[in-house]
Amino acid sequence: MVDQPTDSLCSLPVSFPLVSSPLSHSLSLEASLGVTSRHPPSLRMEATAFGSVRGGYAHRFAGLRPSTTSCSFSRRRQCGAVLNSTSTVPAKGLTANSGPQMEPLNADLESYSLMMLSPLDGRYQPKVKELQPFFSEYGLIFYRVLVEVKWLLKLSEIPEVKEVPTFTQETRAFLENIIQEFSLSDAQEVKNIEKVTNHDVKAVEYFLKQKCKSHPEISKVLEFFHFACTSEDINNLAYGLMLKDAMNTVMFPFMADLCKAFCALAKDNAHVSMLSRTHGQSASPTTLGKEMAIFAYRLSYRAQRTSEVRIFGKFAGAVGNYNAHKIAYPEIDWPCIAQEFVTSLGLQFNPYVTQIEPHDYMAELFDNIAMFNNVLADFDDDVWNYISFGYFKQLTKEGEIGSSTMPHKVNPIDFENSRGNLYMANQILSGLSMKLPISRMQRDLVDSTLLRNVGVGLAHSLLAYKSALQGIKKLQVNELRLTEDLEKNWEVLAEAIQTVMRRYAVPEPYEKLKELTRGRAVNKENISSFIQNLDLPEEPKSNLLNLTPNLYIGEAENLARSIDEVLGPLSGLKIN
Repeated sequence: MVDQPTDSLCSLPVSFPLVSSPLSHSLSLEASLGVTSRHPPSLRMEATAFGSVRGGYAHRFAGLRPSTTSCSFSRRRQCGAVLNSTSTVPAKGLTANSGPQMEPLNADLESYSLMMLSPLDGRYQPKVKELQPFFSEYGLIFYRVLVEVKWLLKLSEIPEVKEVPTFTQETRAFLENIIQEFSLSDAQEVKNIEKVTNHDVKAVEYFLKQKCKSHPEISKVLEFFHFACTSEDINNLAYGLMLKDAMNTVMFPFMADLCKAFCALAKDNAHVSMLSRTHGQSASPTTLGKEMAIFAYRLSYRAQRTSEVRIFGKFAGAVGNYNAHKIAYPEIDWPCIAQEFVTSLGLQFNPYVTQIEPHDYMAELFDNIAMFNNVLADFDDDVWNYISFGYFKQLTKEGEIGSSTMPHKVNPIDFENSRGNLYMANQILSGLSMKLPISRMQRDLVDSTLLRNVGVGLAHSLLAYKSALQGIKKLQVNELRLTEDLEKNWEVLAEAIQTVMRRYAVPEPYEKLKELTRGRAVNKENISSFIQNLDLPEEPKSNLLNLTPNLYIGEAENLARSIDEVLGPLSGLKIN
């Protein structure tokens, strides 16, 4: 048995790995290490008072804000009572031919993280742990339990279902408490049942029956758990709630943080002139702030479109026709009941389905997230180049090393990490959006294994957002280098000069500037000489003579400064 911890633990037991990746799924550290225990009540996830928040259940994890999350490995000593420090596990299945022999594994979290197949559950776990309550195996079981319990409560409210009388307040509270107090040990109990049933949803049903068999009122209606349901009735609602809560609680706040970061970059550097590059060649100047405003606008638009996606649910039985429902209670309007039930959970109702909700909304959601990610990837590529040009310096941190052999290096590792994780995220999200809406006839099981990777795609996205934000905080504008580049490229004023020449009907303006600048070294002197010889009125000629690449920025500064007015409020993004 594991000792009772003396300190109050964090909102999720640290013995429970992130398991964003199904490859790393393991319900508890003790179980995977062969340590048997039943977690004491203090190891349960802390839950606020249960209630309906527009059908969402993210309030269970109210303590898990992006800045205040569950325990990290660095706090394992505080939470160390989860495991005996001397627990070990012998190496299994390893021979001289299959890989290196392992020494006994110390049962602490750092050692355990070294065994994860997915870097999301090992190296990057502290950075994506906010998604743990939603996309872990625990999270999926929790949402299944929630749906099963809520369905029994709904049945008790239907007058025609006389076999399930209206529950007393005490009974309703008992059932609600199963959701509210659902613990890691409860989830382990479900997994133990699944070892016998070899069916994960049926294991949840049996768990609930065991939980309620001694209750005087519920024990009489145990067979109405999972009544007329196919597994996908439970699963589709569980995944819908999981996605909605994860997006609203974790993903949207970080999307908004990125938008705000770009707005700040835009306004702070609205006046900082910068040489543009099209096709990799020098082009008309802009400002650094205006280029950042572009990303603020694009990301904000994509985040807004993502928040407008509606999450659908079905509850229509084995093939979408309410066959079992109608044969048992032909007098009940089951489509109406199903709609009431689905919408009571805060989801949109889909009346036309097969065995599954067709996942079209998931494709839309993942495509929108992937487009948001593409915009951020575009920035990562641009800022990588700007750093290589010397337009940005990166603040260094004492003790950090940029290269194992070149001591001078300060590499753009945050943006490269962001770029790599955006690639991984979009490969997964795009793959899901392409395959999930396709299911043979009334249903095949391909989506079942695919859906377990939803958290992987979102976790790689979250990791990318955090890395980009971290990189942005380290950026320091090098205005001297920006000015040097502009001073070396006076040919960019050719556009300005030929446009003024057109206004005043100077013949062949484009051709004359092409002759002066194309493929030739251009500097302030030969530009000034060319302007002096133009047949122009005094004022426009004087304006051109005073023009420098640094000043030729059009409305760029004003565009950057007004970005807040264009975007409006960035907080409060959520899927309703």
